[in-house]
Amino acid sequence: MSPLTPFDGRRIRAAVIGTGAIARGSHLPALAKLAEEGETEVVAAVDIDAAAVEEFCTAGGIPHAYTDLDRMLREQRPDLVTICTPPTLHREQSIAALRAGAWVWCEKPPMPTLADYAAVEAEEGAESGPYSSIVFQHRFGSGTRHVRRLLAEQALGRPLVAHCQTTWYRDTAYYAVPWRGRWATEGGGPAMGHGIHQMDLLLDLLGPWSEVRAMAGRLVHDVETEDVSTALVRFANGAMATVVNSVLSPDEVSRIRIDCERATVELTHLYGHSNANWCITPARDVPGDEADAWRDFGPDVPSSHLEQLRELVASMRAGQRPRSSGADGRTSLELIAALYKSAFTDATVKAGEIGPGDPYYTAMHGNAPGWAPAATAPVAGEEVPA
Repeated sequence: MSPLTPFDGRRIRAAVIGTGAIARGSHLPALAKLAEEGETEVVAAVDIDAAAVEEFCTAGGIPHAYTDLDRMLREQRPDLVTICTPPTLHREQSIAALRAGAWVWCEKPPMPTLADYAAVEAEEGAESGPYSSIVFQHRFGSGTRHVRRLLAEQALGRPLVAHCQTTWYRDTAYYAVPWRGRWATEGGGPAMGHGIHQMDLLLDLLGPWSEVRAMAGRLVHDVETEDVSTALVRFANGAMATVVNSVLSPDEVSRIRIDCERATVELTHLYGHSNANWCITPARDVPGDEADAWRDFGPDVPSSHLEQLRELVASMRAGQRPRSSGADGRTSLELIAALYKSAFTDATVKAGEIGPGDPYYTAMHGNAPGWAPAATAPVAGEEVPA
């Protein structure tokens, strides 16, 4: 018989930190759906804007509204905290929640730096939690699960060539928001804030990378970070990939393509995918019945916050480390740090190269000339929104 966990026989008490668009559109609906299934209950929300959090709680039927995170943790003692604030706040808020005994589900990007991520990891429980998991919802759902299995079993043969594309469009009004496009508050440009989802999914499908060679530029926007980057990535299994991250592309698309020995598998979508967004093209000599089996994805479960949260809650009840936490949650952040280091130093970066003592461990810009901000302090009187 499995040992009991602290959550057996009761709902998991959840709190939402930050009440902006991602909390309203993704986190709260996922929590509400699991509440209908008897798994969760949302006991509190926190935001620096008192009116915003009161309205959020009223609309969502949440009993307690706070503007002080520490007070909420002390008074409500939630089991799970979902963090929906800008990246610069993720480290402090994640650590506070973990120290209060709560598991954490934190929006991407995970943290502004690898050093910040390590600081959060150091606060996790030793064996059965609490753990801090990052929102990478594109890993979840029936399509990704099916393709991951085909690749793991090498049913399609060895993966050889891959393309990972996040080509989106953001105008000047988007960057008029004071905290966007700045290293201190956003952590990076489209590689960090936009393309991280597809890069994380590529790593989830292909496994660890071994080296990266990259370029980055500011071609349109007046920002500290880049607005476009390209990279060549070699994987430990020998596969080679191109990665493009852009906010300059009017025809927006998110795409992953993996050419294997026996088939090409491709995912084309924008902000989320279902079975219909995946396409498997067999090589000419593959028997038809085998190709048909590859194309049978089963019941359609789209990628979503709900699917990841459902798995996270199951991990909590089992007292097990969830996917997208610890070393597994750090993989895309490590690749992005290497991408920036390669682009700003004009050198190939090897996996595992960036650690304590490396300037790119504590700042994604690495204090590189032409990329490091002239001043890292917040603008006087500026308040970073939740």
